[in-house]
Amino acid sequence: MSYTHDRVIEDGSMDDVDGRVRAALAERGFGVLTEIDVKATLKAKIGADIDEYRILGACSPSMAYKAIQVEPRIGAMLPCNVILRAVEGGVEISAVDPVASMQAVENVELDKIAAEVRNMLIEAVKAA
Repeated sequence: MSYTHDRVIEDGSMDDVDGRVRAALAERGFGVLTEIDVKATLKAKIGADIDEYRILGACSPSMAYKAIQVEPRIGAMLPCNVILRAVEGGVEISAVDPVASMQAVENVELDKIAAEVRNMLIEAVKAA
């Protein structure tokens, strides 16, 4: 099982794709709670140079609420990360597969919620 759902936006700039991803996520009830500029962080902390790479921590408040109700410690695995990274010819979008990441938690009700969130994220990646 793959742990991400991916799409490459050809000839897109990082900022353009970032805006498209945020809009697609918002249309599906997600907000971006965290943002990490991995390129800048690695440069500042260890002097490493990498291509543009961002991590967006996306969260659907209603789905997070449902998940916390059935599995109180699930916050340790939230939010759902969506990465944007420069690749040859464009920008790749990769969204975590919540079903894959929740396999370690044995909770049937949580599995159902994770499947819903997976579908929402797949739709957002396709729409961006």
